[in-house]
Amino acid sequence: MADVAVAKSWRDELASLVEDSGIRFNGDVVVPAFEEKRSVYDESPVNEEVEVESESLKDQIEGFAKAWGEMLMELMRGCRDVVQQSLLTEESYIVKKTKFPLAEVSKRLSVLNEFLPEDRDPLHAWPVIFFVFILALSALSVNSKQDISGKLVKEVYIHPPSATRILLPDGRHMSYHEMGVPPNRARYPVIAPHGFLSSRLGGISGVKMSLLEEFGIRLVTYDLPGFGESDPHPERNLNSSALDIQYLADALGVNSKFWVLGYSSGAIHAWAAMKFIPDRVAGVALFAPFVNPYESSMTKEEMTGTWNKWTRKRKLSYFLARRSPKFLDYFYRRTFLSGKHGQIDKYLYLKLGQKDKALSSEPAFEEFWHRDVEESIRQGSTKPFIEEAALQVSNWGFSLVDLQVQEKCSGKGILSWLKFGYGQVKCELSGFLGPVHIWQGMDDQVVPHQMTDYVARILPSVVVHKLPDEGHFSYFFCEECHRKMFLTIFGSPQGSLEESIEAPTEDYGYQEAANLAMAAE
Repeated sequence: MADVAVAKSWRDELASLVEDSGIRFNGDVVVPAFEEKRSVYDESPVNEEVEVESESLKDQIEGFAKAWGEMLMELMRGCRDVVQQSLLTEESYIVKKTKFPLAEVSKRLSVLNEFLPEDRDPLHAWPVIFFVFILALSALSVNSKQDISGKLVKEVYIHPPSATRILLPDGRHMSYHEMGVPPNRARYPVIAPHGFLSSRLGGISGVKMSLLEEFGIRLVTYDLPGFGESDPHPERNLNSSALDIQYLADALGVNSKFWVLGYSSGAIHAWAAMKFIPDRVAGVALFAPFVNPYESSMTKEEMTGTWNKWTRKRKLSYFLARRSPKFLDYFYRRTFLSGKHGQIDKYLYLKLGQKDKALSSEPAFEEFWHRDVEESIRQGSTKPFIEEAALQVSNWGFSLVDLQVQEKCSGKGILSWLKFGYGQVKCELSGFLGPVHIWQGMDDQVVPHQMTDYVARILPSVVVHKLPDEGHFSYFFCEECHRKMFLTIFGSPQGSLEESIEAPTEDYGYQEAANLAMAAE
């Protein structure tokens, strides 16, 4: 009889391995147990294939899953039986150790059964109550977390333009903000460049008008190129930054020398003013001044102590700013340019000390921080921030060692030596001649005190005021701190000038700054 071609499913093939195949072994002869007979009335061809509906892939997957499910159920039942027969018997170690303590606890808690309905079995009722309690507690926990996160997340609001602007010689506009006494009554003009992720609204954070008037201070803050309402600079560097300060002073009628105040990374622009326009600067006041962490003249201890205070993300940001600044665009758009306000330590990858953490969580600081950031990012571009980050860690075009006061004589060689013997060689002082004061918190994790230690080592004339247990934001909203600072650099408060009295001349500003420097030493 011809073979019959039959398309078998995977179930039929599995069954063929365990069911009766119809074959009987009798000695060496294989005898079929039955013989397929064709009806005499069946006129279909012998070789005609029998059509059997094939099983689809979906049916095979469903069958396979059901089979595995049944196997797992049997396995679980087996494990349950093993536990019951071996671990939960009267002779097991676990039952012997926990039987009496559980019975004692159950006895003491049995008084709670009085609160249950009489028709409820405590053995079934209490597990249900406990499960519902855990479920309700979890729901309340999730809702409370959502409420807290909703309060922390705040949308960035871009305020209408409000700054006063001047036109610079190269056609750019610079926005600025004035505080304190009027120009014709100012005893001490002070210009303050801001730091990273800040604006002209930063200035001396939280300084009071009454204190500025008491000392006769005219405080001018301005937006760096591309920040706030200032136009970008196509080829910005620290030399152009110093010239911007000079142009601003000229445009505002500051004919005398002025003081420069730099906070944190804003100090790099104060360093630039000391280098490129020293004749216009009467003195410099710095708070936790930033120094290029790649400066080759730093000792191993100073460099290691600085880098060890920073988080990994901050170290990476400095590395990218020095090697591949364009990659910073991705990080900036996910943080302070995301349209959402966030914590200062998260946005700037900072590790804060105890006092800085406490201060940054206060409502006054948060309000100031949000408003300053909103003004800083109002143009919505990452380019000025990338430029500023690159300036911090790139080649400044000068070294801080160049600011050291030293005597420089004209002429070289034997002839100049002979002239020096006869007193004919003219020598003059080079470097920055004005007073420089630095206030440094010793618990500052943002700009570590090792940077200030480096400055004090290479610039011996700098007066360093170390603040034990203080952090990076210790001079924010601290009237007493601001008063001490003004007393240190300006002396006793003398109020503003009378309108009939002319503003101090350059020589007056320089002489007073020199006297203050000598008194401080």
